[in-house]
Amino acid sequence: MRAALVRSPLDVPALIAEVADDTHGATAVFVGTVRATNDGREVMGIEYAAYDAMAEREMQAIISEAAATFGSPRLVVEHRLGALAVGEASVAIVAAHERRAAAIDAMRYVIEEIKRRVPIWKREHYSDGTRVWVDPTRSAAA
Repeated sequence: MRAALVRSPLDVPALIAEVADDTHGATAVFVGTVRATNDGREVMGIEYAAYDAMAEREMQAIISEAAATFGSPRLVVEHRLGALAVGEASVAIVAAHERRAAAIDAMRYVIEEIKRRVPIWKREHYSDGTRVWVDPTRSAAA
């Protein structure tokens, strides 16, 4: 199990390989990407910032909880920091388990808890030149 903040593009195939194991018949993957619109506004990119030490500690706690709750799935999480363009991956979560339900449930738990608990903030850059910090609790509730 591993959780990390990174400043370079995510390598999803490498993350999948990291959790691969012949005893696991299911691998669930979530990749969050920067979308082109939000609340009807054209987004040009997003800037992610975090309280690094606290964010990594909380992400590690979340994957430990998921492992305990869903039967020790193999988990890896990476979240980007810095400036990202539309279409770039901002977060990747990969969970492997003997069974698909546990892999999917663990992966979903991890993304929902990251959105709810981890101190990572995003500032959207809009086509009109404005930049706005987005309330993470608003998107987590949606």
